[in-house]
Parts: sequence; C-alpha cells; structure tokens
Amino acid sequence: MGSRAIYGVASRCVAMFLLCTGVTACVSQDNQLLAGPDAKQPAPKVEDAAFFASDDYVRMGKVYFRNESYGNAAQSFQKAVEVTPNDAEAWLGLAASYDRLRRFDLADKAYERALKLGANNAAMLNNAGYSQLLRGNLASARRLLLRAYEIEPNNPYIQNNLKLLGESEKSVKRTGN
Repeated sequence: MGSRAIYGVASRCVAMFLLCTGVTACVSQDNQLLAGPDAKQPAPKVEDAAFFASDDYVRMGKVYFRNESYGNAAQSFQKAVEVTPNDAEAWLGLAASYDRLRRFDLADKAYERALKLGANNAAMLNNAGYSQLLRGNLASARRLLLRAYEIEPNNPYIQNNLKLLGESEKSVKRTGN
C-alpha cells in the first residue's frame, strides 16, 4: 500500500471521528444507534456491574503467579488492592506472592487484610496456614489449617497441608551447628 493510500485511509478515519463526535448520535459498526450528549435517548451503559477496577490486575497477577514470576505477580496484585481495597482475592494473591518472595513481613499484612474481608473463607485460611508452615510457625499453622478444615473437610489442598504439618511436627529439630 502506497503512502497516498495510507494517507487516504487515515484522513477518512479522522473525518469519521470528527463527524461522529460533532453530531448528537452516531451509528456503531453493528448499526446500533449510540446516543450522544444532546440526544433524546440515554447514553449506553458503559460499566458492567459485575466488573471491578481490580479485575484486570488480578487476572494478570494470576498469570504471573502461575508462570512463577512472583515479583510481577506481587506488583499486579498490589495495583489491584490500590484500586479496589476491599478485593479479598487481590489481597490473597498479594499475600501468596509475598510468601513466594519470602517477604513474610509483607505477607502477614496482606493475609491480615484478606482474612478481615473473608474470615470464613477456607482458601484464605488454608493459604495463611501454609504461610505459617513455611516459616516453621507450627502452632499458628495448625490453628489456621484446622479452621479451614472445619469449613471444607474434603478440600484436598487443606488435607495435604495438614499432612505436611504432621510431617513437620515429627521431623527432628536441631539447634546450633
């Protein structure tokens, strides 16, 4: 395609944009009337009630987490909690990312917030318990994992973490050396 053809396409696009923004209504590609500010019809609803501002960040955080890019996952989840502070799933993702980065100080704060938002959520209790297990805080891990087990006794992740906890308690602990 030559430069004249590109210029012609671009100028037609600009002309259509100016035409649509200069009149009270415009037609979309599927011939639906889009109301403008002076039109008698109400403007189309742009925002979906089931959509949260944090959804895209949470989705990206999960992708990064699955790909073991925990730093990027933490950044995405951090952005999610900044735009939607009451998003328990975003806080949980942030906490799990911090666990993988071994930033337990930050993980504790994120788990605390997640648990406030979803105190009786088995997945949150399980993850918080596993976080405590990673650090060797076995009493705290047991308390959280048993609370999760009470809610979902058939959950295989909770069952597995309780098994890991039992094995951890049986292992030999050495001091010094």
